[in-house]
Amino acid sequence: MKLLIANGYIIDPAQQVNTGGRSLLIEDGRVVGLVERGEPVPEQAHVIDATGLIVAPGFIDLHTHLREPGQEYKETIATGASAAVTGGWTSICAMPNTDPVNDNPAVTRFIIEQGQAAKLANVFPIGAVTKGSSGKELSEMGEMKNAGIVAVSDDGRPVPTPAMMRRAMEYARGFDLTVVDHCQDQSLSAGGVMHEGRWSLILGLRGMPAAAEDVDVVRDCVLARLTKAKVHIAHVSTKGALEAVRRAKNDGLNVTCEVTPHHWTLTDEAVAEYDTNTKMSPPLRSREHVDAVLEAMKDGTIDAIATDHAPHHSDEKALEFDQAPFGITGLETAIGLAFDLVHSGLIDLERVVQMCAANPARIFGLTDRGSLKKNAHADITLLDPNLEWTFDVNRSKSKSRNTPFHGRQMHGAAVATIVGGRIVYLHPDYTRINEPRQRHASV
Repeated sequence: MKLLIANGYIIDPAQQVNTGGRSLLIEDGRVVGLVERGEPVPEQAHVIDATGLIVAPGFIDLHTHLREPGQEYKETIATGASAAVTGGWTSICAMPNTDPVNDNPAVTRFIIEQGQAAKLANVFPIGAVTKGSSGKELSEMGEMKNAGIVAVSDDGRPVPTPAMMRRAMEYARGFDLTVVDHCQDQSLSAGGVMHEGRWSLILGLRGMPAAAEDVDVVRDCVLARLTKAKVHIAHVSTKGALEAVRRAKNDGLNVTCEVTPHHWTLTDEAVAEYDTNTKMSPPLRSREHVDAVLEAMKDGTIDAIATDHAPHHSDEKALEFDQAPFGITGLETAIGLAFDLVHSGLIDLERVVQMCAANPARIFGLTDRGSLKKNAHADITLLDPNLEWTFDVNRSKSKSRNTPFHGRQMHGAAVATIVGGRIVYLHPDYTRINEPRQRHASV
């Protein structure tokens, strides 16, 4: 199948392309190249009129919880992938905290097969660092790498000791795998349910100090220097952690980090109504830390935007704040929230595409993705920066409804998602796709 995305504005940071006046030609699931305006439309090509739209490499979420196998009542790989493409994500990287944990090639292969069967987003499994994510014995990373994992992490269960993390980094380096760490010192954060600060005192809730994140990030940066391994800090949320990452980058260490939309959009004051949809780990932070996150997005310290999509059944979130699980959904709201930063002037669209496509592909070594270069996988996200819409959680493609963003007005969204040259999502109000053109038509 041939597909021509015509008349759009193309942004591809990996190739330093930021231009209008060209179209993008796709054939048999791969990028053929850019077509200059006025050139004939290839015979039998379907045409998408992308006038007024941004044509970007397919967005890649480095941090998604899909719950399958074992907790399909919260989410399945198919429903998670459906939410992903609706939100504009062409690829999602699935965290290993399933039941059983993805610590062996059998589970890895199952996740890949379920993703392929859904025929929506690409699903790339992340393997566990330790068996059962227990922090006691390293998993068989090599066998999982052969089965298809793209990174390793015990996310949700931080690697407990420097000695174990050192061994994990050294082992992962041998397989060219990035180690992803949820940085939270458990001895400091144990029992905490929100950020430790003024609002935790007012609300009478036990807090998790920012220092719990800072300590583990500093530890991982020190070990990255020692082991020369690739280290990725998940959902960074504190000023101190960002300062540590910034120093590591300045020293030439292979340390990267991601941020989630809720950690730049909301502060810990949002917990004031005891809404369990504001309970997450790491927690919503105070304004000082949110401002540090925004500055780090602006200056390039933060490499990627990730959703940390963490679906939970409504009955679980209906518990008291202390008892409810951590986490919110995020696949369908992340890009809309990212556009807030563009419209406010904090960052530009090229920076968003860099953090959602080019950098994630580089961090996890996803070959021929994150760019529109010739022969790359034809994963494309089409963005309308001016679309005004309101997020209605009741229409979500996810099985779960745990979000603090229900009813939030957005300005900008993905309107089409193309995976492997196939249109897997088209916004219901977007109809500018034509039947195959004849040979002599022109763009």
